[in-house]
Amino acid sequence: MSNSVAQSFAMSVVTILGASATTAFAQSAPVAAPPYTLAPFATAPTGLSAPDSIAVVGNNVFVGYGDGHAPDGSDGLSSQIVEFAMDGTVIHTFTVPGHNDGLKLDPVTHQLWALQNEDAHPNLVIIDPKSGHQSSAFPFSAEPHGGGYDDIVFRGCKVYISASNPSGNPNTGPAIVSAHLQGGVVTVSPLLMGNAKAIDVPTGATVTLNLQDPDSMTLDPQGNIVLDSQADQELIYVTHPGQPNQQALRLPLSFQTAGVSTPVETDDTNFVTSEDGFILFADKGLNTVYKLSRPGFVPGTAFTAADGGPFVGTLDISSGVITPIVTGLMSPGGLVFVKHSVNSSAYGGDTVQQSGPLNEAKECDRDE
Repeated sequence: MSNSVAQSFAMSVVTILGASATTAFAQSAPVAAPPYTLAPFATAPTGLSAPDSIAVVGNNVFVGYGDGHAPDGSDGLSSQIVEFAMDGTVIHTFTVPGHNDGLKLDPVTHQLWALQNEDAHPNLVIIDPKSGHQSSAFPFSAEPHGGGYDDIVFRGCKVYISASNPSGNPNTGPAIVSAHLQGGVVTVSPLLMGNAKAIDVPTGATVTLNLQDPDSMTLDPQGNIVLDSQADQELIYVTHPGQPNQQALRLPLSFQTAGVSTPVETDDTNFVTSEDGFILFADKGLNTVYKLSRPGFVPGTAFTAADGGPFVGTLDISSGVITPIVTGLMSPGGLVFVKHSVNSSAYGGDTVQQSGPLNEAKECDRDE
């Protein structure tokens, strides 16, 4: 078969599979498979659109709105981060310069880190949820991969950030960096290179990565970094980060439709940490944040927002197969598991918490 014929055949197969997937998940409105129940948590305030990243602080939920702004900040516009009460009512709106994409709670300082401009010219703004004070925009010392920065994880006293939109193919720059705020600048150093060696989880083979779209990040219950390389349709696990025995694992992502395994792009992944809680996820296309509940969650279960489906589902972390739970979506992205607790505090994280392993660090140097 000639290359041109092979390419035409391959494109036909992809088109057919894509059409099948679209038909399988097409609904007039979002719907959850029993025993799950789905309800709108909050629609976008007037004038705002494209909800994405979600962070939970105590009883309040913070949502970043992209508003369709340029992901490199070249349009000179600002984004809004809206603080909601747990009943979905608006409490406060923060304005940050550029296109907001990453939003994470620092479990040590209880401050929010907001990342802007994931394609180029990135900046960081830190918000104190309790006082409402926000910092000026901190620039980065370097973008050695040629792009911007997308998402954050806090692990002990270390801060790690995904290096998004790399300029090289193959990507020989860092895919994850270690970050430190020093003298009003975010200084970075490589943690995982875009062409690092990794073990392919399904086969056990050693492969060379070419991470073209480092995106969302989280920690699994064991404290491993989990990076979504979105357009590459794979998750990268980083065990023992920053240690001599650091190891990368690659998990290709797929779902089953009509008995055929289809690779799928995903955005946020998050892990269940309690049987008692719920999931919040944002759909940029439907302009809504949804609440997903069930009688009892299984701790350790991974949920992911598959924007390439589009659906939200459970992820088998051994095979990479995602089972759809919520269908009828347009563009699911930000997703967090929120667990209930017995105490109550507006901003201290006692009533509900964003999921994640216990952070053993009590005090860290977050120099500003």
